Amino acid sequence: MRIQNFLLAAIMMFSFSMFGHGDPVKIDTEKSTITWLGKKVTGQHSGTIGIKSGELMMHGDKLEGGSFVIDMTTIAVTDLKAGQGKEKLEGHLNSDDFFGVATNPEATLKITRVMGIGYGAFKVLADITIKGKTEEVSFDANIKDGMATAEITIDRAKFDVKYGSGSFFDNLGDNMIYDDFVLNVKLAF
Repeated sequence: MRIQNFLLAAIMMFSFSMFGHGDPVKIDTEKSTITWLGKKVTGQHSGTIGIKSGELMMHGDKLEGGSFVIDMTTIAVTDLKAGQGKEKLEGHLNSDDFFGVATNPEATLKITRVMGIGYGAFKVLADITIKGKTEEVSFDANIKDGMATAEITIDRAKFDVKYGSGSFFDNLGDNMIYDDFVLNVKLAF
């Protein structure tokens, strides 16, 4: 009986150390950045989006979870100058054709599973919610010197972001905008 109790206690301690929730570490939104890149048949556009709040769950230097809120009202285009299409594209990205920011001012990402793949490197599964729709995404993340970095590819068609999408419309030709867009995320903590 004592050996069984000892084994049960050892298994429980191992389980808690492997699957613990870590300690919450607040994201420094002033030092954190998200840049985006969207491509179309005839080119591409890039810009930034602000981070409203968030935290990472850390166990020492190991990422164990976390979540953050993206402030969709801060979508900015950085590859066009004012008066040369910047305001028009920003307005379009905010409109219901794209992200419907008036009714969906926030997007969220919540980490659901983390697997270590090397020193400071992790494979992450997360639920991302855009326009009220939640989908799972998978990406690699790196943690080093108080900074978490990741490149996340998102299929906008899964969130009903339809404008110029070949997934929803035929015969777009040179006007087609690719469904995948990329977020380069740098979270300071």
